[in-house]
Amino acid sequence: MIENVILVNEQDQELGLMEKMEAHKKGLLHRAFSVFVLNDKGELMIQRRALSKYHSGGLWTNTCCSHPRKGETPEEAAHRRMQEEMGFDCPISKTLEFTYKAELDKGMTEHEYDHLFIGQFNGEPKLNPDEAMDWRWVNVAVLEKDIQVHPEKYTAWFKIIYQQFLQALKTKM
Repeated sequence: MIENVILVNEQDQELGLMEKMEAHKKGLLHRAFSVFVLNDKGELMIQRRALSKYHSGGLWTNTCCSHPRKGETPEEAAHRRMQEEMGFDCPISKTLEFTYKAELDKGMTEHEYDHLFIGQFNGEPKLNPDEAMDWRWVNVAVLEKDIQVHPEKYTAWFKIIYQQFLQALKTKM
């Protein structure tokens, strides 16, 4: 199945569709979402991407992230992908929107208008092995230090989005 992304401008207005791989090779701005799921202890669930992923395989990243389909809101897409990747769903709330650009491996570039959601969940995921090979709960402060000491273990976008997530947490407190 050909998967398209929604090309957008800096105001998140739709410009059209493009095949996902082509958009990533050309580094074109497209709509995306990122989900950060916390438990009652304030720990963040992170996942390690499957080695077979088309880029950034084996790297740690946020709970879930992907792209909405045509006619699907970012929130609807976030719920769909949490089920598809992590095998669970939970309440989420939209925190902010922002644009970023990150160079990836294999000649790919993430250039996304990202919708950031924060969710609450205390269970265990049922990973789709085509998407994620591992997961864990991690203390937010410990994770921040580990990203600084071992940036090579994390996806390029996660290192950028994590800073937005931390700012969002501070404004919620």
